This record gives sequence, C-alpha cells and structure tokens, in this order.
Amino acid sequence: MQKMVQVRFQQVGKLFPYDPGQLTLQPGDKVIVDTQRGTECGTVVTAPQEVETEMALSVVHRLANEQDVARLAENGEREKEAFVVCGQKIRQHGLAMKLVKVEYTFDRNKIIFYFTADGRIDFRELVKDLASVFHTRIELRQIGVRDEAKIMGGIGCCGRPLCCASFLGEFQPVSIRMAKEQNLSLNPTKISGICGRLMCCLKYENDCYCNGECFQRRKAQPEPPQQGSRVATAEGDGKVIALHEQRHTATILLDNNRTIVAAWDDIVEKDEEDNGDVIAKVAPEQASEPQEAAATPERREHRPRRPRKPRRAEGREGNRGHEGENHHRRRPRREGAGKNEHRAPRREPRNGRSHNRHDEEPQA
Repeated sequence: MQKMVQVRFQQVGKLFPYDPGQLTLQPGDKVIVDTQRGTECGTVVTAPQEVETEMALSVVHRLANEQDVARLAENGEREKEAFVVCGQKIRQHGLAMKLVKVEYTFDRNKIIFYFTADGRIDFRELVKDLASVFHTRIELRQIGVRDEAKIMGGIGCCGRPLCCASFLGEFQPVSIRMAKEQNLSLNPTKISGICGRLMCCLKYENDCYCNGECFQRRKAQPEPPQQGSRVATAEGDGKVIALHEQRHTATILLDNNRTIVAAWDDIVEKDEEDNGDVIAKVAPEQASEPQEAAATPERREHRPRRPRKPRRAEGREGNRGHEGENHHRRRPRREGAGKNEHRAPRREPRNGRSHNRHDEEPQA
C-alpha cells in the first residue's frame, strides 16, 4: 500500500499522482513538484489515500509559500506580453497559424506557445526570433481543435459552458455509432460541437441505451461496411470507395467531393429510413416543379434516354453524287450492234391493241 494524492497544474486538466511523503496535504493546497518540464507548482485535488500500485511515484517537495504565489502571478503577466510579441512575429513571417495560448514554466526556463494550423508549419525562423527576444528556451506545440476549444472555452448548444472547459480532464473517444444507438439525427450540424467534432456528451448516456451490450460490442471486431454503400460519418454522408482490411479503415467519398479515411467504428451504414430523414437541397429553378415529380424516387432514378445517332448527311450527299455520275454515264454498246439493238423489244398488249394512240385506227 502506498499513499497518493492527485495534483492538477491547470484549471481543467489531467490529474497526476504524487506521493505526499511526510506532508499533511488537503484539497486546494499549492505544492511544488517535479515534472518532465521541470519544477512546477500545482494544486492538490484529492486527499491522501492508500492505494495498491507498483508505479514509483514522485514525492512532493514542499508546500508553496507567498513568494511562489507571487511568482505565478508574475508569470501570468509575462505570458500576456509574450502572446502579443509572438503574434507580431507570426504576421511578419506570414505563417498560416493561429496562436492560442502562451505558458511559462514555474522556473522560467522555457516558454511554450500553443497554436493551431491546417497542416505542418516551418517555424524555424520564428523560433530564432523569439529566442533572441526572450533569451530562454522556446517550444512551439501544435494542438487540435478540441484542445483549442478547451483552452478558449465557450457556450454549447445546450446553453451551458463547454464540458471540456468545465470538468472534463481528458477527452474520451466518441463515435457516430453512439448517435445511431440513441436514435439521434445523423446530421453532423446537430451532433457536433463548436470545435467541429462530435459532442462529448454523446458518451454520457450511451450505456443506458445499449443495455450493457456496448462493452461486449467493443471486444468483438467491428464489421466492415460494404463496398459502394452509403454511410454516415462525423464529417458528413458519403459513399465507400475502398476498404482496408488490415487497418480496419475505409476510404469514403463525401457528398462535397472530399475524400476521408475513417475507422469502421466511426462509420454507420445508412438504411432506407435514414435516407428519408436527410433533407435534400433543391435548386431554386427546381423548386417550382410539381411535388409529384420530386416525391417519386422512381422518376428521379429513371435511366436517361439514349441519344439518337446523327444522320449521315455527308454519306447521303456522296451517294447522290455517285448516282448522278452513274445516271449521266452511257452504257457501252456491243460490238456489231446497231443503234437500237441493245434495247429490249416492245411488249405486245394482250388484247391486240397498241398502247400508242397514234397507232390506233380512227373509228368510223
């Protein structure tokens, strides 16, 4: 058995276990401990308790005094000044990055700048400029949109402060399958938070809806979607165009012509009922059409007519030209034949009368 207390270094952050040693600590006390970044000042969250653990815990050095508290306040003022200076340097270098937070270590041996960006940023020249201004170690750390929302804070769609900025110490994995099990709309705009990711509160009541089957479902291997099927993801609806069996991922072509790679757990195949719930965007010129044509899916899926083959005008004109040449061409005469010998003999009428009016005898 070993004594342990939980220490937090940020207002809403991860808890780290420490050995209180010979100190008598209470929740809310400021303590000085060693971390991977150096010496830090944290806040005790839980009272000392005995636990069974094989992990070697670091020992709390001492309680924080008035000088340590004053140093924390001074570091907060320096962080504001460093935020302004770093913003100016970013604009001078023309980097596509957004500065979120600046943090001084307790011993002031390092300054950490948190930023967000769409891709990788080459900030080597920026680090040199910042080191020449502050004369200390500089660290630039890129964070995600969830961490940005946790640092900045805000109000959620429920009207309350964000869970991640209020009490969530760590982010839990959330999949769109949870929204499917709770019979929620699969529209990304309704189940996503201000960070653009799935809301963390989808996990709170998920165990109540699946009746204890969620844990057994996690142990079983996820079922892959079918090739070419319509699926719903956190980024929107799309079509499966490729499957990766070893990685348990699928390549999906979204409706906005964007391609993403998602895990099988984060994909839900859409049924006919789900397709009916999705609202189709109708163009302004098609909005005035009768409702019968828009309501019947058979007419929309009707195969288009085959285009008719164009008439071969050139070939006909050419044939006519050849016919004209043949028409004016005279047939060759046979050798020794007279002028009219090549003609066929005139056919005699059956009644003995001639077809020529001039050959008939005048009536008396």
